[in-house]
Amino acid sequence: MVDVSQHELVPDHSIVDEDVLDDVLEEYNIKKTDLPKIKRTDPATPDEAEVGDVIKIVRNSRTTDQAVVYRLVVS
Repeated sequence: MVDVSQHELVPDHSIVDEDVLDDVLEEYNIKKTDLPKIKRTDPATPDEAEVGDVIKIVRNSRTTDQAVVYRLVVS
């Protein structure tokens, strides 16, 4: 079986530490539940991610070099 998360076109996905998450939520003045969602079963979601975790996704961008987005893991 192919590990989709290792494909060159899939951006980096990593679990955000709670202390870093608090800073991010404060910066954007939002709650964790306001974040866009990503399913736990999504092939790009890290294996160790659990429902309720927040995933940081770093994508290549033509305008800003790298774009960082956050997703809340749901079932």
